[in-house]
Amino acid sequence: MRIEECEGVSASRKHLVFAYYVTGHGFGHATRVVEVVRNLILAGHDVHVVTGAPDFVFTSEIQSPRLFIRKVLLDCGAVQADALTVDRLASLEKYSETAVKPRESILATEIEWLNSIKADLVVSDVVPVACRAAADAGIRSVCVTNFSWDFIYAEYVMAAGNHHRSIVWQIAEDYSHCEFLIRLPGFCPMPAFRDVIDVPLVVRRLHKTRKEVRKELGISDDVKMVILNFGGQPSGWKLKEEYLPSGWLCLVCGASDSQELPPNFIKLAKDAYTPDLIAASDCMLGKIGYGTVSEALAFKLPFVFVRRDYFQ
Repeated sequence: MRIEECEGVSASRKHLVFAYYVTGHGFGHATRVVEVVRNLILAGHDVHVVTGAPDFVFTSEIQSPRLFIRKVLLDCGAVQADALTVDRLASLEKYSETAVKPRESILATEIEWLNSIKADLVVSDVVPVACRAAADAGIRSVCVTNFSWDFIYAEYVMAAGNHHRSIVWQIAEDYSHCEFLIRLPGFCPMPAFRDVIDVPLVVRRLHKTRKEVRKELGISDDVKMVILNFGGQPSGWKLKEEYLPSGWLCLVCGASDSQELPPNFIKLAKDAYTPDLIAASDCMLGKIGYGTVSEALAFKLPFVFVRRDYFQ
């Protein structure tokens, strides 16, 4: 189904207004949305991005008057002590504070805003309440994702007791208002969506060659390079010089400003363009997140993953 086939949108209409809701959890959602938004804007459409993610994720790739960023946090993902440790009960409690208790005011605000920008289509990755707000505003919606929060939170509820179990049902009900799901590879069960369209991986494009990146970093071709990438979050490890074999360097994503690194570890800027760095590396160490895995696959980089753990 093409966008132009949606009811009320003429196939001959050239300009559309998209409201694109993006979860603020991690960078993986935002980085894949960037590529979709970039192409929508290139096609001549206006895109209003609603997110809690940092502006630079979008503005570093897209410089256009057709891009509008509205900073609003409408879901919260997971509460993590570090890149690998999820507090399941705290995650449910935070979602309740963020999206359940203020739900009526959120819906009222979003309906008014969607009508004010004259949105033609709502796209969500993968903010639940966006689908319900779109339905109440009389606007069709689609989701683009490889997982849904009802699936993730259902596991949290099972592990943390029955606290906030109504959250799972509410999220699934919100998603059920979605017209269809554009499903990305590596997906989990998502029964809340009626219709599904499967698509390939969505990844950001490269800007520089391997040689150009290494030249800028002052690293010769004979040096082996590993990139430590935990989705923009600190790994929680104290890095030591002896962790790397001779002849290797490590690029560290998400290191804090105060973190001291050994000479064979290089701290990357928070807004570093990771696709270029991944393609210039020989191996990546990180957690399994969509952005990290998809870019490693796209650029044919060996990837060693570290399993997530949980605590109550």
